[in-house]
Amino acid sequence: MERPILFINACVRRDSRTRRLADKLLARLGGPIEEVRLDEVSFPVVDADFLDLRDRLIARGDFSDPAFDLARQFAGAETLVIAAPYWDLSFPAALKQYFEQINAVGVTFKYTEEGVPVGLCRARRLFYVTTAGGCYAPEEYGFGYIRALAKNYYGIQDVRLIEAVGLDLYGADVDAILASAEEKIAGMDLD
Repeated sequence: MERPILFINACVRRDSRTRRLADKLLARLGGPIEEVRLDEVSFPVVDADFLDLRDRLIARGDFSDPAFDLARQFAGAETLVIAAPYWDLSFPAALKQYFEQINAVGVTFKYTEEGVPVGLCRARRLFYVTTAGGCYAPEEYGFGYIRALAKNYYGIQDVRLIEAVGLDLYGADVDAILASAEEKIAGMDLD
């Protein structure tokens, strides 16, 4: 049975330009899709009680608790697509909350005796799709963080950025910018 693509959707606008690009990528990848809409997830407050409970569960090796549902789902996916618009100088806060939930020692990564993280995720590749109104590099203020986690903690070495920037600049040809990004998706080597 083919495992679904895990689509982590941080887009909240009905006419999201980021979602438009993500949909093109998902269609190109083909196969079943399992979507996590971050605007529909009720994230628990990460406070002392939450961390204490999670630490106790991790110490016991009890990853069946619902607190690890998102982490298990992420770790088991073969392909990951994250759609996150670049706004307020980063990605949406819900995506950070998502990563707080999936960063679970024993599920998505482990440490060697020397303290070096080793990835436990099944995914071979992760695609990060973003759009930005300005030209500030989403590479540094969004994608760089995701790439570092994927490569250094989760063991996912094929991490790709798909972006369309400058969409809200005066005189920008939004359709042409998005069409150019869609052409890049159409021409991507997906092997």
